[in-house]
Amino acid sequence: MTVMLESAHPLPPYKSLSNDELVERIDAVRADLGPKLLILGHHYQQDEVIARADLRGDSYQLSQMAADSTDCRMIAFCGVHFMAETADILANRPEKLAERGGERVQVVLPDLAAGCSMADMAGIAQIEDAWDALGEVIDTQRLIPVTYINSAASLKAFVGRHGGIVCTSSNARAAIEWAFKRGDKVMFFPDQHLGRNTAMGMGIPLDQMPVWDPYALDGLGGSTEQQLQKSKVILWKGHCSVHQMFRPEHVHSLREKHPGIQILVHPECPRDVFELADYSGSTGKIIRTVQEAPPGTKWAIGTELHLVNRLKQEHPEQEVYFLSPVVCMCATMYRIDLAHLCWSLENMQAGSPVNVIEVDEETARWSLVALERMLEVK
Repeated sequence: MTVMLESAHPLPPYKSLSNDELVERIDAVRADLGPKLLILGHHYQQDEVIARADLRGDSYQLSQMAADSTDCRMIAFCGVHFMAETADILANRPEKLAERGGERVQVVLPDLAAGCSMADMAGIAQIEDAWDALGEVIDTQRLIPVTYINSAASLKAFVGRHGGIVCTSSNARAAIEWAFKRGDKVMFFPDQHLGRNTAMGMGIPLDQMPVWDPYALDGLGGSTEQQLQKSKVILWKGHCSVHQMFRPEHVHSLREKHPGIQILVHPECPRDVFELADYSGSTGKIIRTVQEAPPGTKWAIGTELHLVNRLKQEHPEQEVYFLSPVVCMCATMYRIDLAHLCWSLENMQAGSPVNVIEVDEETARWSLVALERMLEVK
């Protein structure tokens, strides 16, 4: 992957500007570039950034919508690194390039430090080492890798090369079922909770879901040969730092304080919280559930803080509570602010773009294979 760094255009002057000044300058760029520019805002972003976004959604949905635009030539992705990679892969896939006469859509990430702790828990070298080690005790020809979309392009490409599939939180079950039609075992990464919650819902018992710890010193991820041979789903020891914070005592406390409250959580939450919830689902499902609920319904929601607060503001007819008494926000997503957005947009407008995310051709090709398989089971 090629990234153009920040060094040529220092950010500090932008930090001294007020939000009103930044908004005015951002809107001036938007007016100048018109439909050639799309600002994508992930649901977890700060409100002032979301307010400037042309499209709001989850990571894959945003990438798809941008890629489907016939006018778009520039994308500012207000999200995290793997999301910008996915946008580059989809917007610049071969058929889209052909439609534009070979012209690439330029994708920038306003702050390169906006990464994803979950995605970072599964590096490509670690995955390849684990695959080689597993090949010593099981038949990896019958092991199908499934990666959550919250992963680096290099992992998506690994999955594409090894006959696997990408999944989202809304189609994880369909992706795992797809994998079992093609093999005997599934290797699921990087989020163990989504893998476990989904597989248990399919009737797979815990004793057939060993967790692979890439830092275990035994060479087998902390499991025995027998456990791996018996396994149906091998889970990677990774998690979302936001959803990991929710605890069963948070559920019990809110039920006690607010009789009749309903618990709604993301499937990245740990199993003991997931089991106590009344409902679970992807970010999109969480939003729809609140939107469609009768007025006066009480909800305690276990997902990122900015999204929960936005739902509370947008749906005053509901009682919406954050599931945890502790602040749980996506700290890396929070790094993108109006100053970074304005700085990146003005440099894009000037023809000197910064923080360009461009996935190399081979990685993009195999990532696209895995993503297209995901579309088959959507």
